[in-house]
Amino acid sequence: MDVTLSARQDGPTSPRAVALSGGLHPVGVFFLLAGAFLPIMDFFITNVALPSIDASLHASASELELVIAGYGVAYAALLVLGGRVGDRLGRHRVFLAALVGFVVASAVCGFAPTVGVLIAARVVQGATAALLVPQVLATFHHTLEHERKARALALYGATSGIAAVVGQLAGGLLVGADIAGTSWRPIFLVNVPIGVVVLLVAARIVPDTRSDRPVGIDLPGTVLFAATLIALLVPLTEGHSLGWPWWTWAMIVLAVVLGAATFMAERRAEQRGEIPLLPPSLLRLPSMSRGLVMVFAFSIGFGAFMFVFALTVQDGLHADALHGGLAILPMAVLFFLGSVFAPRVIGRFGRAALSGGAVIQLAGLASLVVVVVNGWPHVSLWAMAVPLALAGAGQSMLFAGLFRSVLADVPTHLGGVGSGVLITLQQSGLALGVATLGTLYLTRAEHNTAHAFATVEAVQMGIIALLAIGVAALPRFTAAAADAPLLDA
Repeated sequence: MDVTLSARQDGPTSPRAVALSGGLHPVGVFFLLAGAFLPIMDFFITNVALPSIDASLHASASELELVIAGYGVAYAALLVLGGRVGDRLGRHRVFLAALVGFVVASAVCGFAPTVGVLIAARVVQGATAALLVPQVLATFHHTLEHERKARALALYGATSGIAAVVGQLAGGLLVGADIAGTSWRPIFLVNVPIGVVVLLVAARIVPDTRSDRPVGIDLPGTVLFAATLIALLVPLTEGHSLGWPWWTWAMIVLAVVLGAATFMAERRAEQRGEIPLLPPSLLRLPSMSRGLVMVFAFSIGFGAFMFVFALTVQDGLHADALHGGLAILPMAVLFFLGSVFAPRVIGRFGRAALSGGAVIQLAGLASLVVVVVNGWPHVSLWAMAVPLALAGAGQSMLFAGLFRSVLADVPTHLGGVGSGVLITLQQSGLALGVATLGTLYLTRAEHNTAHAFATVEAVQMGIIALLAIGVAALPRFTAAAADAPLLDA
């Protein structure tokens, strides 16, 4: 595959010069991706640290879930708003300000003295991530065209998956290293030096863009949508450990009512000529209406898998954090390799490549369940390597293809809104996967950890099987994008 990254020869070629002319140099692309990598990685890096956080801060099971879900809820609830703020105030400015906030919140997480402080700092992390990440996709949408845009979106999809898997691996390595007796704290503190480097470089080489027709802030829609997510995810996260008191069921009913109110408010706003938080007309675009459902479903299964796999290896097989992180390495390697070749494979075989990726992932997950159930409680991490590698290879194809397809029909001036909606659904799915399938796992793990893992994976395999069939409804992929130089500026 041609991975040429040089700029056009008939114009400015340095990253700084390209940025000053309003363009985006390939180096700028990768630093934007690095900025998106940190928040996505941070959702998953905590998974392998949960037992250490429990031992250090004496957290309950529901508090540990809130360390994950609190970040996810804040992230998902404010993502579309983040896209709009960037469209209006300038994506470069918002990206840098949000990155500063994310770095500061990461430092607070790293030094948190109690689990309450950690959860609060995680919520702030999620909120700043919601401002940061949409600027990446919106900048791609504004500064890149045709094949370069398709490649950048595919790289973002690959980055999302790689960040998730690397997060779990890095978390295990950092916790296992127990640097100066700090246990789990470096998983958050590592964001500080990386974030500062990205901040200093991006300040110089990322162009300042904003929408020519910025959309107003939909305050009622934002409040209703955030309230819907909170009303749904809080009882799903807390209900199991509290014995499902009446108020958890009342909140679930309230979430349904708030969801209906959100839909009606958004529809009325659009009828008045406004562009609401979640525009019904935008959601009716073929690429959005079909692709978003698939991204959401895939994210539910993926978020749940990363959560329950970490707990199965550490709590069930009694592996330490280091080996728990290393256990995911085969998936990380194959996901990375698959992501490198995914654009070319998808360009050649189109939607069939996504179906093939789903089948490969299914084979990996099924064989992983067989290994865990048959070998329990003496399952070798080596025995899980090949199944995890297969799952990672298949996931890489789905990630790249789904993210490439969702924004295909979105008008350029709505790039911030469209990218915000996309990541909102992805992050909502990840948080919902932890809250629902994670709770299912915790309930069944009290009796049999292996069967609990198998139950959750059976649900995920059902989702993947439906995706293997459903990708036929996605827009067709063109071969041109695959043959073009990668992000050739």
